[in-house]
Amino acid sequence: MTPKFVPFELERWQSTWENRVRFNLSESGVHPLTIQELLGLAGASALPLLEVRLGYSQSNGTDLLRERIAALYPGAAPDQVLVTTGSSEANFVSCWRLIEPGDTVAVMMPNYMQTAGLTQNFGAQVRPFQLHEKEGWEPYAEEIRTAITPGTKLVVVTNPHNPTGHVLSDTSRKAIVDRAAEVGAWILADEVYQGAERNGKTTQSFWGSGHNKVIIVNGLSKAYGLPGLRIGWIVSSRAFSQEAWARHDYTTIGPSGASDHLATVALDPHVRDKLIERTRRILHANYPVMEAWLKTFGDTFSWHPPHAGAICWARYRGAIPALDVVEKLRAQHSVLLCPGDHFGMPGFLRFGYGEDLQHFQEALAETERGLRRLFSD
Repeated sequence: MTPKFVPFELERWQSTWENRVRFNLSESGVHPLTIQELLGLAGASALPLLEVRLGYSQSNGTDLLRERIAALYPGAAPDQVLVTTGSSEANFVSCWRLIEPGDTVAVMMPNYMQTAGLTQNFGAQVRPFQLHEKEGWEPYAEEIRTAITPGTKLVVVTNPHNPTGHVLSDTSRKAIVDRAAEVGAWILADEVYQGAERNGKTTQSFWGSGHNKVIIVNGLSKAYGLPGLRIGWIVSSRAFSQEAWARHDYTTIGPSGASDHLATVALDPHVRDKLIERTRRILHANYPVMEAWLKTFGDTFSWHPPHAGAICWARYRGAIPALDVVEKLRAQHSVLLCPGDHFGMPGFLRFGYGEDLQHFQEALAETERGLRRLFSD
């Protein structure tokens, strides 16, 4: 029997409203660059972009782009890289390759719910292992072992994490890798927030874990401030990357030539450093504003300061459901937030704080007007 389709509620919420509100605090990346800003930061001419032919580009990514991506992962070769239309396609083709009806997939929770939804839509079972608020969003080792059972096909992790902004401890990373290796499971590590760390220390990739069944997913949307390029990638074994490419032939076929060109500019090592520096500069400027604003509500909000990403995951005290909170803020104040329900965690709100600082402060002021009215009713 065909499983009942599980919709991707978060993406539908954001894609419906994010370009129709005045203040978008649902975004988890930093304020995006313009093409002119990217080329200016790179010291590059716009002429090569204007000369990109509007034909089909290399479907798995041009050689130079794949070389620059591979260089980010010690020991990886360009033919182990597949360039995709955003990291969302990378997740999709990976799940499509691996998951079959009746499989078991262990998923870190809460999480960006794409892979959990795909698991169910492909007829498999999700076995969650929780990140615990009282442990600063670390998992328990025994729950990792319980979720990753013998026969588990795939383990899904997001690190740095969405929606909490947490970076896993070395101990937890090792527990996940060791258990996956023990049962022969693949690990899909979504690392799209790598590079957006507030402390300036790049999160260690699962690529160097020593486990030979690892799929790294990443892209230019979050830490690079280039979501509109729609460039993501898979780095894995040659065999897996080739099989993912075969599925990519059925989806988007390949990235646009213009996006491939600009992504290659962005991943020049010197330009990449500047982009990451810009992102961290935005986080350093904006997070203290976010934290001070939350504190003005007294004990209404509780949160752990995020390690990475332009996201703050806050529990709130109040009887009104988060889905109602975000809808009233959208309809009455033109502010978009993400409700915890879209991550499997009612009673939470996700605030994005990566916007231009002045616009961000205006957004918080309008959000405060709405929340104080809602919480006082």
